[in-house]
Amino acid sequence: MRRPAVCLSACLALGLFSTLAFAQQAPAKATKVEKTFLIPAAEGYGVGDCLSSGSGGCGQVVADAWCESQGFASAGAFGIAAPEDYTGAIEAPVKPAEPPPIKISCQD
Repeated sequence: MRRPAVCLSACLALGLFSTLAFAQQAPAKATKVEKTFLIPAAEGYGVGDCLSSGSGGCGQVVADAWCESQGFASAGAFGIAAPEDYTGAIEAPVKPAEPPPIKISCQD
């Protein structure tokens, strides 16, 4: 009769010990989420105006606001998108009538 009680107690103690040891491990780090958006410069968001005027932190403020509206913490990078960012089908692109789009990389 004592043997089953001792085995049961030992199993419960071992389970409790392993649970406590597992709980003290450092939690896994969350992966960094980043997403890049291409916005037409003439769309009216203001990022294109801030980049072309070169006025202080205006571009950063507008880019951060854009990222926050999309559910991200802040803008990691922004600027005028390179042609390879928005087209790759044509080797020598025809000069577009509109200004190139704005590229904003948002991050958590």
